[in-house]
Amino acid sequence: MGARPVTSWRCRWCGTDDGSVVLDLGEQPAADAFPPAGATGADDVYPLRMVLCAGCGLAQLEEDPTDADEPRGIEPAALVAQAREAVDDLAAAGLAASGARVAEQPSPHGGSWLGQLAERGLTIVPDEPGADDEQRVDLLVDSLGMMHDADQRAALADRAGRLAPEGVLALHVHPLGTILRTSAWNALRHGHYAYYSVTWLVRAAREVGLVPVGLWRYALYGGTVVLALVPAGSRRAAEHAGSAALADLDQVLDDERAAGVTDPDAVGRLQAEVTTTATALRAWVDDHCAEGIVGYGAASRAVALLAAAGVTGRDVRAVVDASAAKHGLSMPGTAGADGAPRIPIVEPAALGGLRPRWVVLFVPDLLDEVRRAYPEVEASGGSWVVAEPAPVVVAPDGVTTR
Repeated sequence: MGARPVTSWRCRWCGTDDGSVVLDLGEQPAADAFPPAGATGADDVYPLRMVLCAGCGLAQLEEDPTDADEPRGIEPAALVAQAREAVDDLAAAGLAASGARVAEQPSPHGGSWLGQLAERGLTIVPDEPGADDEQRVDLLVDSLGMMHDADQRAALADRAGRLAPEGVLALHVHPLGTILRTSAWNALRHGHYAYYSVTWLVRAAREVGLVPVGLWRYALYGGTVVLALVPAGSRRAAEHAGSAALADLDQVLDDERAAGVTDPDAVGRLQAEVTTTATALRAWVDDHCAEGIVGYGAASRAVALLAAAGVTGRDVRAVVDASAAKHGLSMPGTAGADGAPRIPIVEPAALGGLRPRWVVLFVPDLLDEVRRAYPEVEASGGSWVVAEPAPVVVAPDGVTTR
């Protein structure tokens, strides 16, 4: 099924009603609505579709009737390391100087950069949207936050309005180009309203009076970027024109053109990856479930993957997660029509008692830290398995093998 026109919809940025459905996951449970462990009955499900706007090129949720709150996860070491790199890069570019006033937009899973910025001598100010001139900031950080705003135009305009005349908005995003390159179709979920190409971000920023002065790339989640934006006509905008950091921006824009981030047929190729990934996981689980499988990481991306593969509590004993907010709950979408229970979410201490032969990791970026944190898995004869794009076994030396 390729891209197809969408009806009864308006773009979250430009308001047009002209767009294409490029990814349709059908009826899905809300990825942030974790039922209590042992709860019976079917999950509430809702349409989950990505639309690419023909007017402005923003990839976005077609609709979102859910209202659950996303439990905040534990900040993984990979995210902390990425934040430190980003702060170092901003400081090296002169965009995060000691004494500057800094604020941070809230995000349920973006971690926080404020501690590292405070270490560099920046002054933290409260997050107060609609601040007056005296409360405007020299640096506003948004790490994976803006995608949670249903009204994308208001969200970016509000962020621009918080900046001092020479202020910097640092947007950390998981770009659409990465999603296409890594076939990460399960990045689509309720509550995440927008999936940004850098191409779209640069155009949208100009519409609210901001221009780019730098872009930095990071390995997190297969490839994230930090895009630094400043008011058009500012001293900073002139000083950073032609900077080395803008050369990386030009490269990303070229890569996105080649990938077709504004082409519904190119983005629509994600649809085929749903079947490929889900079929691979289902086959692997069928081959190994009798040996004892546990999952690690009750992430939103795992919800869609498990649901698409039809994996239930008969296949996977539990999903381990470090977030205490999720303990005692279960993975939505994993109850079987034949009465199979949902997969429970348990604390890491349960790994010792479960003694799984296989621990399937649903967030690949966590591999190094979980292997260090839970050596008992391999010490007791178990193995880590990276879940996607197809299950891959991690050898004792850390090498992944089919």
